[in-house]
Amino acid sequence: MGNLNTEEILIVICSLVVLSYIFSILSRYIRIPSVLLLLFAGIGFRALADFYQVDIDFSAQLIESLGVVGLIMIVLEAGLDLKLGRNKLKLIRNSFFSALIIFVISTILLTLILEYWSHEPMEKCLVYAIPLSIMSSSIVIPSINPLSEQKKEFLVYEASFSDIIGIIVFNYFTAGDTLSLHSLGMFGGNILLSIILSALLSFVLLIILAKTKLNIKFFLIFSLLILIYAGGKILHLPSLIIILVFGLLINNWEKLKWQKLLHYFPHEQVESLRHLLHSVTAETSFLIRTFFFLLFGFSISLRFLSEREILLVGSLIVVALFLVRILYLRFFVRTNLFPESFFIPRGLITIVLFYKIPENLRLNSFNDGILFFIILTTSIIMALGMIFYKKKPDQIVEEAQF
Repeated sequence: MGNLNTEEILIVICSLVVLSYIFSILSRYIRIPSVLLLLFAGIGFRALADFYQVDIDFSAQLIESLGVVGLIMIVLEAGLDLKLGRNKLKLIRNSFFSALIIFVISTILLTLILEYWSHEPMEKCLVYAIPLSIMSSSIVIPSINPLSEQKKEFLVYEASFSDIIGIIVFNYFTAGDTLSLHSLGMFGGNILLSIILSALLSFVLLIILAKTKLNIKFFLIFSLLILIYAGGKILHLPSLIIILVFGLLINNWEKLKWQKLLHYFPHEQVESLRHLLHSVTAETSFLIRTFFFLLFGFSISLRFLSEREILLVGSLIVVALFLVRILYLRFFVRTNLFPESFFIPRGLITIVLFYKIPENLRLNSFNDGILFFIILTTSIIMALGMIFYKKKPDQIVEEAQF
């Protein structure tokens, strides 16, 4: 932080947290996502630093680490928000297929666009297209407060499924040897193993959470979740599934009918844990999100706006993402979903996966300015959808699809 002393650094950090809190309040009135305001604030701070020739550097590893922790918190927060039940099966099915099909079609289209533009191997273009096809839960979930409960649930499920599907597919195509029967078998086995581990580790985490006598236990759980995620990444397992299942288990404990288990973990005990865990998760997610998007915004130089090639390729990609979503929701979900059609933001998970692209799969002609342009433009499109969506939740009449 340059030549700042300790007190000045503390003032800067605390001022940024207060600024983020103000953005959260402001976003409820102007319908612009708070993370987009944080991005613009980071870009503004970078412009000021350049103007006054202040040299402040943050390592890419710091931004990536914040992104990973933020992703874990956001997926856990999503699990703690979702209620399961037979009455939700249609909603879950629709959101899953929406996430899957939009992701697959978007990936194919973006691969073709990148291959036509870069004239590089299709395998490399595919690896770049995958992160760009993932809907950002880190931007969607904090931005849906003005919507009705049904629309909120649809978008939370869809964004969570999009994250998990995208990460699983990205891990598969960056592992090498992607088109052999052995790799396909390993891929299916890893998913099955993750589902089994999800149930086992969720119960282990619950035991730790419920039975420990110390007051300090929630950040112990978060540390264990990060260890599970990091260990799963090393073993090439889709470990986000474990985190999502843990959140779902805590939030839907009353659905369990196993009396022997309920004897040791009654509904009342788990319910009180859920409230505390939800509160701490929301606070931690807010803090991580604040510094991640501010730092990422600070790393963006607006010089890319003067490069015609970046604007052309970025615009083609954004138009493709927007059209795929509108056409799928309109003709396959068969209802006029507004403002869901505008929810195409790319954010935290896209950035994190871009940092993880292996050196041998990198596109020589791909400029980071394209990534910045896509993230900013898709976030602005979502913000426009929320601005034009004027109805309050109690004024909304849901269509038959919900």
